[in-house]
Amino acid sequence: MEKKPVIAGISQGDINGIGYEVIMKALADPTINDMCTPIVYGSPKVAAYHRKALNISNFVFNNIRSAEEANPRKANMINCLDDNTRVELGKSTPHGGEAAVISLEKALADLLAGKIEVLITAPIDKHNVQSDRFRYNGHTEYLKDKAGPHEALMFMISESMRIGVATGHVPLRKVSEMITVDLLIRKLRLMNQSLILDFGIRKPRIAVLGLNPHAGDNSLLGNEEAEIIKPAIEKAQKEGILAFGPFPSDGFFGAGSFTKFDGILAMYHDQGLTPFKALSFDSGVNFTAGLPFIRTSPVHGTAFAIAGKGEAMENSFRQAIYLACDIFRNRQLYAEISKNPLKHQDIDIHSDRFDELPPEMFNPEQ
Repeated sequence: MEKKPVIAGISQGDINGIGYEVIMKALADPTINDMCTPIVYGSPKVAAYHRKALNISNFVFNNIRSAEEANPRKANMINCLDDNTRVELGKSTPHGGEAAVISLEKALADLLAGKIEVLITAPIDKHNVQSDRFRYNGHTEYLKDKAGPHEALMFMISESMRIGVATGHVPLRKVSEMITVDLLIRKLRLMNQSLILDFGIRKPRIAVLGLNPHAGDNSLLGNEEAEIIKPAIEKAQKEGILAFGPFPSDGFFGAGSFTKFDGILAMYHDQGLTPFKALSFDSGVNFTAGLPFIRTSPVHGTAFAIAGKGEAMENSFRQAIYLACDIFRNRQLYAEISKNPLKHQDIDIHSDRFDELPPEMFNPEQ
C-alpha cells in the first residue's frame, strides 16, 4: 500500500485563544509534511495578528482558495473570514465564537466532500459558540449530529492509556439516570470496534469502571454496578468482547491497573478525563470514535489566560495531527486486509485424504 501524505484539515478554533499559537508551532516543523498536507481553515489576517503578538518570524501560511490547490510541502490556509474580523486576545467574545463555528463548518464540508481526509480541531469556547446555528455542548456532539445515525464515543488517547466516557458533556446529576445496560453495551461495542479498526489491536481488553465509590461496595454505596454495569459487561462478554469490571476508579488508577488494559470505559466525563489529563495533559489527544470520518483535537482548551504570551505548548496538538494520520492509515490497512478474506474451511482430521500428504508435514522435527 502506497504511503502518501494524508490531507489534514484543521479548524482554527477560537481566534482569541491559543489555537493559532499551537497550530503554527506544530506546523513550523517541516517534517510534519512528510506525514500530512495541512490545510488550516482560518484567516490570513488573524494568523498575521498572532504571528506579530507571538514574535514568530520564521513561519508563514501558503494561502489557497480551495483544498485542491494545497501545496504538499507547505502549511496551507483557506480564508474563511472577512477582513472585519477582530482579534481580542484572551477574551471570550461572540465574534470569536462565530469565527470558530464558520471555520468548523467549512472544514467539515470539505471533509464530507472528500477534499480532506482527516479533521483536527483547535479548541473552542463552548459558551460563545452558542447561537441559532450551533446549539451543541462541544465538538463531539456537533460532529455526531452531522455524521448522521452513528454512535459516538469521546475517546482520550495517549501512550499510557485509552479512555472513553459513557456519558459526555452532561451535568453530573443526570449521569446516573443516563447509565443503562443498552448505553453501556453500545459504548463497549464501539470501543472494541475502534480498538480493532483504528488502533490495530486484534483482541482488545477493556476495563469498565464503576459509577459509585468503591464500585458500589456490594450495593452499600449504590446499586448501579450490580443492576446495570455488571449485566452490561456480561452481555458484552457473550458477544466476544473482552470486557472486565466494574473496577473502583480510585484504586484502578492508584494501583496502576490501567496499564494492563487496551481501553477503559469511564461512566462520566471527569471520572475519565481527570486521571487522563493528570498523566497525559501535554501529549494526550481527544479522538471521536465511531464516526465515518476521523476527527482529533488536543486535550486542552482555549487557555485565554495565556493567549498571545508564547507560553502554550504545542505537543498535544502535534500528537492530534499524528494520531489522525495514523488512524487514517490503520483504517486503510484494515480495509485492505479485509477485502478478500480467506474462505473458511472445515477440515475433517479423520479424512482419508490426509493419507496422501507427506508424513513430515505432521512432524515438526522434520
